[in-house]
Amino acid sequence: MAEKILNTPSHHRVHHGSNGPYLDRNHGSILIIWDRLFKTFEPESERVVYGLTTNIDTFNPARIAAHEYAEMFRDVARSHSWKDRLSFVLRGPGWAGRRRAEQLRASDGSNVRRGSTVTGAVTVADTVTVADSIAMTGRA
Repeated sequence: MAEKILNTPSHHRVHHGSNGPYLDRNHGSILIIWDRLFKTFEPESERVVYGLTTNIDTFNPARIAAHEYAEMFRDVARSHSWKDRLSFVLRGPGWAGRRRAEQLRASDGSNVRRGSTVTGAVTVADTVTVADSIAMTGRA
């Protein structure tokens, strides 16, 4: 019964997981009932992998705290529609990653730096390189 209302160690592990199904889940602090109400609850169903989804290659605490805001600002600045601009701010990181991958696939591939691979899992370096090229050429 307590697991239905209170945040348990299992719920907290999910909150810190970088597994796809666990991203942006279980924010309820003490009362997990909020996540159930807002449909952000996820039970622990697989082994939790801890860490970031993309390494930011820094130990600078200010950069660690602000890197996601900087990425959002960069995404908004490079967007070509108001729908995308608002979506980068209001939607989850899963949407942003999929949108960047769509933009990457939309390019003809000549803007991808040598040695990069075009897959569903796009690295930050690949995304930035292609996004820079898209911004410069005006192609989306």
